[in-house]
Amino acid sequence: MAVHYSRKISKRKRQRHFGFRARMKTKNGRRVINAKRRAGRHRLSA
Repeated sequence: MAVHYSRKISKRKRQRHFGFRARMKTKNGRRVINAKRRAGRHRLSA
């Protein structure tokens, strides 16, 4: 059974909104990245 997504966001919009550089811009974004590093995530952002 195929998975259907409610909407398809463009790659550029996705990166600008949720990407690594976008996360590093703000203090809370850096907190998110560090939390994922501590959790041992292989992929830190979109």
